[in-house]
Amino acid sequence: MGLELYLDLLSQPCRAVYIFAKRNGIPFELRPVELRKGQHLSDAFAQVNPLKKVPALRDGDFTLTYSVAILLYLNRKYKVPDHWYPQDLQACARVDEYLACSHDSQRRVCLFLIYKKVMFPVFLGEPVSPEMLAATLAELDATLQLLEDKFLQNKAFLTGPHISLADLIAITELMHPVGAGCQVFEGRPKLAAWRQRVEAAVGKDLFQEAHEVILKAKDSPPADPIIKQKLMPRVLAMIQ
Repeated sequence: MGLELYLDLLSQPCRAVYIFAKRNGIPFELRPVELRKGQHLSDAFAQVNPLKKVPALRDGDFTLTYSVAILLYLNRKYKVPDHWYPQDLQACARVDEYLACSHDSQRRVCLFLIYKKVMFPVFLGEPVSPEMLAATLAELDATLQLLEDKFLQNKAFLTGPHISLADLIAITELMHPVGAGCQVFEGRPKLAAWRQRVEAAVGKDLFQEAHEVILKAKDSPPADPIIKQKLMPRVLAMIQ
């Protein structure tokens, strides 16, 4: 059996893996895992990933979890352009630097925003206090400033003149608060121009295809009570 990718494009790391594979012509079988239906919590999916998280990869008898590990595996297995994860020591270190930073800052705040603006009040029917939401929005603003000042600066892309895995992960993260209705790029012309360059580099059609689900997230119907009961403990643990 060939390469299989277990994804839900509602998830930001799944979008990064999906775009990377499609943009580089990597053949794979898409195995959808619908998070809002709790499919990631099933016994069947636990056979693929005991952590019950997406994305996951299966390549014959080999399985792999976590988006960065999957992206690096695909980068090494297939002949993709060097700019994604450069062989040059220092250029590669710049990509690694962003990957290490993003998980502790950008991913956390972007995930919190989609939950506090959409998943809790719209999908799960749980209120979120204005004070809690305001604090998360302030944290997003600080995160965006860090992205501009530390990583983008005056470069075309986050780590240099060409798109890399850093840009792909960053843009898929930032589309989470965009999907929640936040004006992420408003008043930030450098970031807005960077977004346009990233879209052009991956292809506008592919970019829109990958983000269609998240951009419609705020229109989600309320969760079925049984699904809500199944998801709530995991959701609460995720954002605490």
